[in-house]
Amino acid sequence: MSAAGDFCEAFPATFLAFHRRDGRRTELTNASRAVLQHLVQTGPVSIGEAAKHLERAQSVVSDIVSQLESHGLLEREPDPDNRRRTLVWLTETGFERLRADADVLDRRLLAEAMNHLDETTQRGLIEGLNALVAAAGKEPK
Repeated sequence: MSAAGDFCEAFPATFLAFHRRDGRRTELTNASRAVLQHLVQTGPVSIGEAAKHLERAQSVVSDIVSQLESHGLLEREPDPDNRRRTLVWLTETGFERLRADADVLDRRLLAEAMNHLDETTQRGLIEGLNALVAAAGKEPK
């Protein structure tokens, strides 16, 4: 069998062993997720700037920001260049929630299995997956 065939045989079992089973990833709405993802890309911005980029009314984005702030995912901070302006930015909890929301695999299950492997094997798996993605012309994360 070819290496591609071997991989295709192994992949479904690997995915089934480690995929997330917790149902809905988080309670983030699509709009909330969009605001958080936008901030990750741009850094701290004003609500008006976020609204313009997201093509939403400023009042809508302001409501979303207030909701995210009440959940500890965002915080408002004064603009260091203009104290009359307020910027919004992700808290550590916000970064963690967005990361967890993007996970396809169950990190706990994967960590438990990886602990049974030696460090060389662990590195080999990770480097091999990154090399495979790079060979497909994609950039590994």
